[in-house]
Amino acid sequence: MKYVLLFVDTEQFAADLDAMTPDDRARAFALVDAWVAEHRGVIRGGSKLQGAHTATTVRLDGPEPVVTDGPFVEGKEVVSGYFEVEVADLDEALRMAKTWPGCPVVEIRPLES
Repeated sequence: MKYVLLFVDTEQFAADLDAMTPDDRARAFALVDAWVAEHRGVIRGGSKLQGAHTATTVRLDGPEPVVTDGPFVEGKEVVSGYFEVEVADLDEALRMAKTWPGCPVVEIRPLES
């Protein structure tokens, strides 16, 4: 079954990352690299997204489409990246997500077949 793991950054997580020393930040990124290496066999794609300030949103819920700069929702959390994985079931995707060493929120969504 294919799922997308959506990695969600919070304002606090971003502030904590910015406050790290370069060595601490390198160690944090090394943990992410190790996690990716461990799950390489089931990762089918993915990427880090540019910051929410680069987003463009098209709202289709009115009489005419409205285009705005910024993320699609107001809030203190933004999707910062994703991996598409192919695993046996949701339990396996959950096991992966529970060990993610990066941002504090991972949303798991099944892909339409």
